[in-house]
Amino acid sequence: MVRLDKFICESTELTRSLAKRALHRGDVTCDGEVVKNSGFKVLPQMDVRLEGQSISIVGDRYVMMNKPVDTICSTIDEQYPSVLSLMEIEKADTLHIAGRLDADTTGLVLITSDGQWSHKITSPKKDCGKRYLVELADPIDNSLISVFADGIELRNEDGLTKPAVLEIIAPTQVRLTISEGKYHQVKRMFAAVGNKVVNLHREAVGSIELDADLAPGEWRFLTDNEVSSVK
Repeated sequence: MVRLDKFICESTELTRSLAKRALHRGDVTCDGEVVKNSGFKVLPQMDVRLEGQSISIVGDRYVMMNKPVDTICSTIDEQYPSVLSLMEIEKADTLHIAGRLDADTTGLVLITSDGQWSHKITSPKKDCGKRYLVELADPIDNSLISVFADGIELRNEDGLTKPAVLEIIAPTQVRLTISEGKYHQVKRMFAAVGNKVVNLHREAVGSIELDADLAPGEWRFLTDNEVSSVK
């Protein structure tokens, strides 16, 4: 059971004070009866309406977006617009980005209101792989496959990176899967072996693949199977 004023706030964009005003005006009904008591307990099966429109609590949400270039994985607009500004979705203020991409990096971004779920993606201890398609300035040598698998020493970092999987597609195009999220990690790993990342695109997080039907800036809710794939 949930207090009626709290139910309204969690179902709409109204603040607690505005919810109480709506109640006082008689704008709220529960199972067809006007209720003005903010402390009224809402049961799960009740039909709650505000100004005749049915409302319900917005639960945890899980979203994938194809991040376009020159956007940032922040909750507010800064030098570039936030990816959240590309979404028309209720209660956007409850959402956060599970693992960030640089402004010039494109591809899969996961957005959620579930903090425990996003921790499973971002925590290095969870070994959640992130796969990138990487365009390089210079051709890459096959010998680097084992170098990336052994771990790479990054400048100003203690120890080696965790083992990474490098797949060479073409002389200057590779796929790289890492399970960490160090600052500018992919770019720094290639810089450490004398190369430069020209374009970077994230294709997958864990077993969640970027939907090929999503154009840059478009998004969709994850399927139940995609959500549950994050262990």
